[in-house]
Amino acid sequence: MRKTPISERLQLAIFGRRNVGKSSLINALTGQSVALVSRVAGTTTDPVFKTMELGNLGPVVFIDTAGVDDIGELGRLRQERSWSVMGRADLVLLVVDPTAGLNETEEEVLARAEDYQTPVIGVVNKIDDASETEALVAMGWLDDHGIAAVAVSSTTGVGIEDLKDAIEEMKPDEDRLSSIFDGLFSAGETVVLVCPIDAGAPKGRLILPQMQAIRAALDLGLNTVVVRETELENALGSLAADPALVVTDSQAFDVVAKTTPPHIPLTSFSILMARYKGDLATLVVGVRALKGLEPGDRVLIAEACTHRPSSEDIGRIKIPRWLTEHYGQGIDFSWCVGGDFPADLSDYKLVIHCGACMVSRAAVLQRLRQIGSFRVPIVNYGVLIAHINGILERALEPFVTRGELDRSRPVQSDGQTSTT
Repeated sequence: MRKTPISERLQLAIFGRRNVGKSSLINALTGQSVALVSRVAGTTTDPVFKTMELGNLGPVVFIDTAGVDDIGELGRLRQERSWSVMGRADLVLLVVDPTAGLNETEEEVLARAEDYQTPVIGVVNKIDDASETEALVAMGWLDDHGIAAVAVSSTTGVGIEDLKDAIEEMKPDEDRLSSIFDGLFSAGETVVLVCPIDAGAPKGRLILPQMQAIRAALDLGLNTVVVRETELENALGSLAADPALVVTDSQAFDVVAKTTPPHIPLTSFSILMARYKGDLATLVVGVRALKGLEPGDRVLIAEACTHRPSSEDIGRIKIPRWLTEHYGQGIDFSWCVGGDFPADLSDYKLVIHCGACMVSRAAVLQRLRQIGSFRVPIVNYGVLIAHINGILERALEPFVTRGELDRSRPVQSDGQTSTT
């Protein structure tokens, strides 16, 4: 459980005004003194993350945030940090102090959660200090806003188990796939994972999507073959029967497509991540925007993790080079890294996103909604690279045959006509 990446955990964010007991609540929920607690308003200055196992939900991460009613210039910055957490949350816990009443601050939390399409549970805290009337008023206010609520005392522990039960009953993100291979295989089938030794991976380790794919394949009981692209031909020749699927790193698409016979299904880790974390169909449609790129058009390349770019970095070097080769000089590239993402995308002609292995599904879906609100196309690394190599149709075929993509909607790949 401790080794489950944060990006794979449900993100449960705690919001509310200063001194309503958010930090005390996260301590009570986790059974540890995770967050600093004080009667001084504004004690929490940055989001605090705590991972734990929560019943049927499995590994989760609770996120304590600064009060969204903070004041002053530093307070404004703390508010921005807190609101940025909303975009990655699968569930919001809105904590209220019944002795302090409720006002437009709680209204804003609910409004933003609605914009993000994030479910909310109300937490009426400090019931050991509040009168019965004050607690009932707070519960009624939440009920009037259509919010399920639980009364708790973070100090005495009353209601904490009830709150955990309520969180489990909400079952955030019921559409979430259970793994990168969910629904693609039956036990006993063979999958070949082509894992080039990535220059950006520390010595002795694979990159995260490769590791997740290996674990998912083992969990499903698949016969799992892991090779570099240089050993793929021998590996395929040694198998008694064709594999159900070959999965490759996108950067090796060209050589792997040539090595893998056409009748064997082929896709990439990045395309699988798009299906697992976001909306593959939207990314496939977004590739159409490449044909319309002109000199001066702005293209945003978004990397969800921070790393030191290498001389052959996929996002900083290779993709700009490939797009320049295929669509001409003069494209204006810019980059954003980690949690930073522009609020205004109106000047961009296209967004190209990484595979998003380091961020949550909720964060990916929120970015897709934000980008969509500006009517800007988006594509990810895997779909883009398959398109440039002229094999997008083949890379999408495993999902077309399952009815997850519509074959009737054409997408032009360089060198051939693809359909989705």
